[in-house]
Amino acid sequence: MALSDAAAGALGDYRRKGFAGLVGIGRRPAVVVVDAIVGFTDATCPLGSNYDTAIAAIVRLLGAARRLRLPVCFTTTAYDRHMREAGVFVEKVPSLKHLQRGSPLVDLDPRLKRRASEILVEKQFASAFFGTPLSSHLATASVDTLLVTGFTTSGCVRATAVDGLQYGYRVIVPRECVGDRAAGPHEANLFDIHAKYGDVMALKDVLAALRSRP
Repeated sequence: MALSDAAAGALGDYRRKGFAGLVGIGRRPAVVVVDAIVGFTDATCPLGSNYDTAIAAIVRLLGAARRLRLPVCFTTTAYDRHMREAGVFVEKVPSLKHLQRGSPLVDLDPRLKRRASEILVEKQFASAFFGTPLSSHLATASVDTLLVTGFTTSGCVRATAVDGLQYGYRVIVPRECVGDRAAGPHEANLFDIHAKYGDVMALKDVLAALRSRP
């Protein structure tokens, strides 16, 4: 994991205290693409930012996963027009009102070119697991490792990483494949994920590890 000097020093201290072990990639990884939807990747949307670099990295990872016939799951966030399903969340983040079913903003970014065989899960809250059938889909595919990608690092990616660990999966976050609206939350949450919940790895190392699997 590439770190600033200050973060590297902090991580060294964490390791001395028993944090930041490595879980590695298991026997059956799956790619989980969290909320790489138009509402987040179109910078003209209040929820959006320019994630072109991260999208390109996710496309690279998807290409490798598809060649290796690994499971791929996507999520989107969508609500009814009255926003009843959003609960208190929409009070905290009023811009969620843009993500209503039928809006093009809840569609996956077309650059991902989702295949018909690839799972698409609709969610209403941060974690890809909360209130969704994702865990059942992963269990059916005998998955033991999640390659978590998407947006945003401090929100839905982090929540999915935490729940992934709690559901018993090895969690890997390819750092080039995630993004956030600001650098501070992005880097802080990558640090925290790596310290406590999963391995933050360079995409090239993830691709090399996938190629070297039996």
